[in-house]
Amino acid sequence: MTIDFSGQVAIVTGAGGGLGRAHALALAARGVHVVVNDPGETVHGTAADDAPAVRVVADIIASGGSAIADHADVTDPPQVDAMVEKAVDRWGRVDILINNAGILRDASFRKATVEDFRKVLDVHLMGTVHCTKAVWEHMIDRGYGRILMTTSGSGIYGNFGQANYGAAKSALIGLMNVLAIEGEPKGIRVNALAPLAATRMTEAVFAPEALEEMRPEAITPGALFLVSPDAPNKTIIGAGGGVFAVSTMRESRGHFLPPDLRTPEGIAEHWEKISDPHTASETDSMTAQLHHYLGLAAETEC
Repeated sequence: MTIDFSGQVAIVTGAGGGLGRAHALALAARGVHVVVNDPGETVHGTAADDAPAVRVVADIIASGGSAIADHADVTDPPQVDAMVEKAVDRWGRVDILINNAGILRDASFRKATVEDFRKVLDVHLMGTVHCTKAVWEHMIDRGYGRILMTTSGSGIYGNFGQANYGAAKSALIGLMNVLAIEGEPKGIRVNALAPLAATRMTEAVFAPEALEEMRPEAITPGALFLVSPDAPNKTIIGAGGGVFAVSTMRESRGHFLPPDLRTPEGIAEHWEKISDPHTASETDSMTAQLHHYLGLAAETEC
């Protein structure tokens, strides 16, 4: 089976290098018209250079693809709106949004500044909100859309020295969860990719012998799958070195405590049942979680 993207239009943010570049090239190779967005900032979110996005567009066109460069700063809503308008004016639609733009300002929590926290959250979280908001009504009107969040193992599991980055990436999972529910009836599917790749943001982490195996191109198939016509919804794929996995949030079945045991001591006494990992299950919304809790209470009180 070949996944058909031909004629679709995609916006890929942070596409001047690394993962974004790999995503843009792969989409273009499958017939997608691509807006290559990148303001050309450093990995720390400073300075600006139009060249990275222009180079990627040149590579796509040289290979027979279709693309335009855009230099919008994702933290600036008017610039983001103009980017989406540019895509619609050029090709009449936006089918795919890959939110990939990001920066790093790593430091242990005690050394990290509040300014660094705000900047990282502004780019990763609010930048994603701005871009998604800009395409949301358009996708609703067309009855179709595929949106990809770029999260991270730092946000799912934690990583020393990345409190700001981890907080932003975890927030994107919460955003995905809600938008996947709201978008599904409108034909919009929202997923997340948790990449582990050797890029300029992570190259210092990997040993030299691992750099080739962890290249961005090994992750991009996961991104394309998650924005394909038959993509799942509300799914997190972890990817790196040719390995693909699904990350999920799970909860133990839970244990009902009657009023007289609803104390810290009662929780401690029944902790083995409350935390039993063998009863873990997934829930697809907070509403489903509420119904489960009420069901357990009713079941126990009967």
